[in-house]
Amino acid sequence: MTTRDFDLIIYGASSFVGQIMTRYLAEHIGFSGTVKWAIAGRSSSKLNELRASLGEVAANLPIIIADADDANALAKLCQSTRVIATTVGPYALYGEQMVKACAENGTDYCDLCGEAYWIKRMIVKYADAAEQTGARIVSCCGFDSIPSDLGVHFLQQQGHQRFGKYFTAIKLAVNKMKGGASGGTLASMIEAVKAAKSDPKLRREMNNPYILCPEKIDLRRPQVSIKGPKFDNDFQCWSAPFIMEAINARVVLRSNMLLNMAYGDEFLYREQMMTGKGLSGRISAIALTAGLGLFALSVIINPLRSLMQRFVLPKPGEGPSPEAQLAGHFDVSLLGKNGDGETLKVRVTGDRDPGYGCTAKMLAQASLCLAFDVTKEDCKGGFWTPATAMGDQLTDRLIQHAGMTFTVD
Repeated sequence: MTTRDFDLIIYGASSFVGQIMTRYLAEHIGFSGTVKWAIAGRSSSKLNELRASLGEVAANLPIIIADADDANALAKLCQSTRVIATTVGPYALYGEQMVKACAENGTDYCDLCGEAYWIKRMIVKYADAAEQTGARIVSCCGFDSIPSDLGVHFLQQQGHQRFGKYFTAIKLAVNKMKGGASGGTLASMIEAVKAAKSDPKLRREMNNPYILCPEKIDLRRPQVSIKGPKFDNDFQCWSAPFIMEAINARVVLRSNMLLNMAYGDEFLYREQMMTGKGLSGRISAIALTAGLGLFALSVIINPLRSLMQRFVLPKPGEGPSPEAQLAGHFDVSLLGKNGDGETLKVRVTGDRDPGYGCTAKMLAQASLCLAFDVTKEDCKGGFWTPATAMGDQLTDRLIQHAGMTFTVD
């Protein structure tokens, strides 16, 4: 491959998460030239304002202007860098041209997408091109779905070391989570609901837990999700549905497929939100389930959705204050069981608001990992998950540089 001008370009740098990521990289890698990076997007004024906010030391940080629907500009952008990290969503509306440009130009790619139906569409359309050019396309490099995907990877490694086999069933429990809802994530959810309402075939497809495994259409093993309040005997705690399972579980199942079903053809995975013990835990589980149901109903009904978007929900580009980001955190446990009934539990934690502060650091480190740690021989071109593309290298980066922990509990 010919030498490229940059190691990494942040596309959508003036978005809310893009700004956090830019400031994080400014502190983490600086501007000394060790890592050659740039910021990009469609608004020259916003990008210049962002660069100015970093101080005089960032005066020479390159700025590149490219609109999300300008195929020629995106192709030139991709040809100038080894890795693109894009925060521009909803990806179903604004993401395809960038994936196409990366796949056709051999440029590695990371995003924050949680739209499984769109990722599947990109796999079907551009996997051949990515394999031919060597582009590694890795979606879901934020809170959805790195803690889940790398958490399973870490747990399976620990289990194999201890018991000589992988776990055939894993459940993730969200113990604690503090942080504001991401406007971009909510916008993506709303776009998914709108798409499903208008297309019954797509609606059925979105319910398929193996939607991200189009290369292996014979997967039929039913997956069981938590649909309502439930007492979990393993965690001895009440639980409720976890809204991010809809994307996280699909990423984990794709990882198993890409590993040639290393965890078994019958591998089961589910996620849940823990709400506490006793009567208070049960009441909390009921309340959380009801709240999720009301939210889903408000998104489905057009007038309610419009009111929610106008007056209640944060808009894309909006988010919590820096103080709120610092006060945020997450703590999840993953419990594995193998065919002999042996069990093991691990914990994954993050030290910032999961939807913004932690997510920005995860995307940054995933991008740097692709650029510097994972060779084309280690991981060839194609559509990968965080665990299958980067695995231990990314886990180590997140522990060392992103305030995350992966520990046996």
